[in-house]
Amino acid sequence: MTPEQTRLVDRVRTALAEESVVREVSMFGGRSFMVREKLAVCALKSGALLVRVDADRHAELLDRPGAAQAEMGAGRTMGPGWIEVAAAALDSEADLTCWVDVALEHNRAVTGTRG
Repeated sequence: MTPEQTRLVDRVRTALAEESVVREVSMFGGRSFMVREKLAVCALKSGALLVRVDADRHAELLDRPGAAQAEMGAGRTMGPGWIEVAAAALDSEADLTCWVDVALEHNRAVTGTRG
């Protein structure tokens, strides 16, 4: 892992510490965090964060600072529900927590779990 990715992985672990069912896997060229067996977020090598969100909120969330349509390789978008957040937009714990919370909100909806 890159130093940027290692730092982000540690921060995401802390953000997810109270979730009961979390598993880490290598996926999308990064360290993905599966919550209740569904991908929630992925710490990328660049220090950016791939976030799984509700497709109905996709356009709204793209308006946030540092948010961009996620791509699986240059020019190959991943579609609604996949957002990449630039490392610079994750500097504060509040910024990271906000994105992790968005991912967990979607995760709870698709797994039928209450927060």
